[in-house]
Amino acid sequence: MSSTGLQLRSLVKNSGELELSLVSVETPAPAADEVIIRVEATPLNPSDLGLLLGPADLSTGKASGTAESPVVTFSIPEAAMRAMQARLDQSMTVGNEGAGTVIAAGDSPAAQALLGKTVAIFGGSMYVQYRCAKASQCIVLPEGCSAADGASIFVNPMTAISMLDTMRREGHSALVHTAAASNLGQMLNRLCQQEGIYLVNIVRSPAQVELLRSQGAKYVCDSSAATFSQDLIQALSETGATIAFDAIGGGTLASQILTAMEAAITRTAKNYSRYGSATHKQVYIYGALDTSPTILKRSFGPAFAVAGWLLPNYLAKVGPEAMQQFQARVLAGLKTTFACNYVREVSLAGALQLEAIAAYGKPSTGGKYLINPTR
Repeated sequence: MSSTGLQLRSLVKNSGELELSLVSVETPAPAADEVIIRVEATPLNPSDLGLLLGPADLSTGKASGTAESPVVTFSIPEAAMRAMQARLDQSMTVGNEGAGTVIAAGDSPAAQALLGKTVAIFGGSMYVQYRCAKASQCIVLPEGCSAADGASIFVNPMTAISMLDTMRREGHSALVHTAAASNLGQMLNRLCQQEGIYLVNIVRSPAQVELLRSQGAKYVCDSSAATFSQDLIQALSETGATIAFDAIGGGTLASQILTAMEAAITRTAKNYSRYGSATHKQVYIYGALDTSPTILKRSFGPAFAVAGWLLPNYLAKVGPEAMQQFQARVLAGLKTTFACNYVREVSLAGALQLEAIAAYGKPSTGGKYLINPTR
């Protein structure tokens, strides 16, 4: 095993620049309860991009360094620098999750049992060639599953399961999901079909409508269509969905969903109320594909709520027993229900090419990249 390995770093400089680079870091000897993982697959999730790219203006990218050790810099708009004060001049590690082979282990039985195993972890600092981790953090992948199969074992699958769990715990019977043609959206579609849950998918193009319909989705509404409002009200009338998970965040989409929910509810109301329906309508914002302000146009009565939703916070709330149940479900469907698709695999250096950054840094559906640090 090499005593050093490359790690991708993100640095916000006081001068108003974001710098991405590769640095050589020491691989520590594992403690008794630790292992060393040769990272072979780690995804570029939207949650990773927030730290990796921050508020950088990607149109200002400049490349330097060498092919083996590239350096990329971007300008950060002056208005965005105020939010960066806490991370100024700190070289930060990136990468929430990933998978690879355990190549060294400490003396404890738990660590030794992992030697040679392909494992996945969710622990940060995954854009690196060698990752030291606690044995208790490691999830052994099922026989026949590669590191690429298990690289996205946590964020998307656990989010899909947790969304359904939230729906049930809060007394709803069907749900709405935006940006629904994403890897997460496709997982949620498969999961809801398996469990007999009505899902209203909101997408942004006719092509995405066709994609989800080809995968068995019954209710798919295109927000770019002139008939979007009517289509959404009809879908909500048929499903009774009163909870939504919104990956867009900004603009009026959350408001449109609440308005459509209210319209669907009042279609069957027996009595008129000038206050609107008493049925609670909930929108959880869990993403920020649109970073503009969230605008609510109050046309949906008083029985509503809009709140933020974050997977780690939710898992902490439901506790370790529920989390273990969720994880077991993911492992059982790793190559089916929770399979993740990637458009491209790149090396650590390849992830710092301007062309690649422009592609994976764009807030779009179906463009997930996978980093293979062994390349």
